[in-house]
Amino acid sequence: MAVDPMLQPLVAGFAIEAQEVIQKVTMDLLELEREGLENDALAKIYTRLGRHLHTLKGSASSLGLQDLGDIAHRLEDALAPLKATTQKMPRTVVDILLHGLDLFMLRAQAHADGRGELLPDPAAALAQLVAAAPPPEAAAALPGGAFAQAVPPPPTTDAGVQGLSPGAPPSPEPQGESADAGWRVSARQVTSLMREVERLREVRLRVEERSRELERVSTLLAKQGLLAETAEARTLLSGTGRSLRTDGEETSDIVDALEEGLKAITTRPTRTILEPLQRMVRDLSRQLGKEARLSVVGAEVSLDRRLLEKLQGALVHLLRNAVDHGLEMPAEREKAGKHHEGALTLRVEQQGNLLYLEASDDGRGIDLQAVRRVAEKRGLVTAEEVARFNDNQVRDLIFSEGFSTRSDVTDTSGRGVGLDAVRATVEALQGRIEVASTRGQGTRFVLTLPVDLGSSPVLMVRALEQFVGLPMLAVESTQLARADSLRLGKRRAHLEHLGQLLPVVDLGARLGLRASAPPAEGQPMLIVQSGGKRVALVVDAVVGDRDLVIRPLPSEVRDVPAWQGAATLSRGELLLILRPDWVVSDSEKVTVSAGSRRALVVDDSLTARALHRASLEAGGFQVHLAASGPRALERLAADTYDVVICDLDMEEMDGTELIARLREKKETRTLPVILVSAHDSPSARERGLESGADGFLSKRECAAGRLLAEVLDVMSRRGSRA
Repeated sequence: MAVDPMLQPLVAGFAIEAQEVIQKVTMDLLELEREGLENDALAKIYTRLGRHLHTLKGSASSLGLQDLGDIAHRLEDALAPLKATTQKMPRTVVDILLHGLDLFMLRAQAHADGRGELLPDPAAALAQLVAAAPPPEAAAALPGGAFAQAVPPPPTTDAGVQGLSPGAPPSPEPQGESADAGWRVSARQVTSLMREVERLREVRLRVEERSRELERVSTLLAKQGLLAETAEARTLLSGTGRSLRTDGEETSDIVDALEEGLKAITTRPTRTILEPLQRMVRDLSRQLGKEARLSVVGAEVSLDRRLLEKLQGALVHLLRNAVDHGLEMPAEREKAGKHHEGALTLRVEQQGNLLYLEASDDGRGIDLQAVRRVAEKRGLVTAEEVARFNDNQVRDLIFSEGFSTRSDVTDTSGRGVGLDAVRATVEALQGRIEVASTRGQGTRFVLTLPVDLGSSPVLMVRALEQFVGLPMLAVESTQLARADSLRLGKRRAHLEHLGQLLPVVDLGARLGLRASAPPAEGQPMLIVQSGGKRVALVVDAVVGDRDLVIRPLPSEVRDVPAWQGAATLSRGELLLILRPDWVVSDSEKVTVSAGSRRALVVDDSLTARALHRASLEAGGFQVHLAASGPRALERLAADTYDVVICDLDMEEMDGTELIARLREKKETRTLPVILVSAHDSPSARERGLESGADGFLSKRECAAGRLLAEVLDVMSRRGSRA
């Protein structure tokens, strides 16, 4: 089989990637031969094996290497009977899979070397491979002699390929003079250099901060007048300040140059993995009797080579899923008023050190009722659980392990491997994946990932006492509120801006820190845009812009919709970064009806408040937030709640004192209160419960998902609406 000459460089890269994947599969197969593995450990290994084989198949098919795709598919067939069991893998089956992997790797290397047309047809070897795979109950009894006759031997040098020992794929060596054209540098060395560049960036931020401090000192001295005692000091400080600013600018240039140099060494254009996917979409569409065209936006963006290699399998899964499950047949599309050719789009965008990958289609969308039925049938959720799920939670079920709406197994789907592998890949890269879908119009997957190089310009603002960041790319302009440009309605205010009426959003209220109110005269307002929507965001102060490295949040709060990530300021303070799409989203749409349950979360940690809010909103609660005990008392005086979740240890007023104040008043005497604490010691628990709390949880228990269950239990005992 000859490979398209344009794809030949990618085939060589695929051979290296396949070798790494096969090495992981080999280690898992050897692990499965061990005695004494727990059922959970066995299940995880079988799941991982399925993902790896599915990735090999999809990547090979995307490059037009159908013989390798067939081999991987047959290996999936050999693995399939065992995935549903809890027994260890029989050694005979391990041998079959290892020999199949050898066959795969030998042919992959031959394709990489440009000798694919010399390879024999693998049909006979594949038939032997599947015939040799016994059912699980008979595998252990398969005699060694019979197996030896059934297993296909590795290809010999007659096919133009060197022999190979099982489990030891060849290492592709660089060919030609280019192998000696540079230095051999390990990924660890490059990563270490990246960290040093980050340290230099932090030094630059500190230099800027020191420069501002010097300016403040000079201003203070100037206010004392032209005294002889201060003249020399002011002159010296002024000169030092100018030198410091010059040094800061030079440091900034050095950081930028180092970043650009590292990018040139360690990155490559995304088109190297995106363009071959065009062929995959075409071939898969023809195979399924459909029509589809893939459009790629942002193919010129250069990314970390390692990141691209790890993402390739995820993108293959997303596109195959879109063609197979998302797009309708041509006749069905025309009947629905659509073009007979389905439209798939891959969009790549990098903002500083954050990468956004979007895969969308204009197909039938996600059938939520079908997802509910399949999830319940496959035992992923109970009927009672799925009945309480909102639409977003139902859509999220498609990422569950083993989920598939196919009742039969095809070359493309039906094995329950795909979107769960995509989520696993994204989360392993410290990223997040979200899905949005409209029935009859299509589905959109958005991957947000951190990248090692680059920083993002961030505007730092304040709401009450809370400082947060907003990506500068989302801020179109800033202005001060004026009565003549505001239009106040019964439900919300609007700003007249460039001939448009923009909804006014109070950041403090959006974060749950206070009740919403129209902006005061002269209050700062930001025009924020995202996804074609614009709002006028009201803040209490604009602190200034910063060039920051944004890092992903911890796993327990990564799915909180408000936050994009966090950055560290020059003095070590943590700054949470808002997601522009959350800021511009219509808060009225997510407001829970008046009859719903209401919770007040009291904690001086913004991260803890975000975590508790996400857990409770997932359970259908309307959640308000307070950053201190006194703020909580203000909220309780103005509103009513079904439950209060409060931190035990706070500076201004701790949880026990807040409970005492609540128990003094008739209106809040029986209000359920749950205390949470970073300390899980018996003394802390005893102290909390003795204060009159209805429940006590450690913050580790909250992060593990215990909060909602505890809240419902406490409300039930108190007789509140649960």
